[in-house]
Amino acid sequence: MSDENVQRLIALTEQITERMRLDAEAFEARRAHEVAGRIEDTQRMANLYRFESDKVRQNPLLIAGASLQLRQKLARASQAFETALARHGRAVYGLKAVTEGVIRAIAEEVARSRAATAGYGPGARMATRDAAVAITLNRRA
Repeated sequence: MSDENVQRLIALTEQITERMRLDAEAFEARRAHEVAGRIEDTQRMANLYRFESDKVRQNPLLIAGASLQLRQKLARASQAFETALARHGRAVYGLKAVTEGVIRAIAEEVARSRAATAGYGPGARMATRDAAVAITLNRRA
């Protein structure tokens, strides 16, 4: 039974590693739209991986009886997953930074536009920089 458990974990780990690699490549190439169609399946895999990993953490005997070769293969697959996950995280963070920069630039342009048009007519005054409040970002997001 232990060999079967480890083989199942290896297969799942390799699947989610490949998915993280593909998603990271898409993010790095600024093709996030490719990832959108896989989100539900990726979430399903991630939840299954989390569930299976937690089971092993709670009961290491599930894999303790597996052959040394299979346990080493699982360790290598887990290391590859951690590497792919780190790359994925960097790609998502980079994409987030670019997106936030674009949104900030748009908000600033809208604020400048509003300030420029607020100066016409009797008693007109320049609008303050707070004119972009309607599209302000939550910096903690």
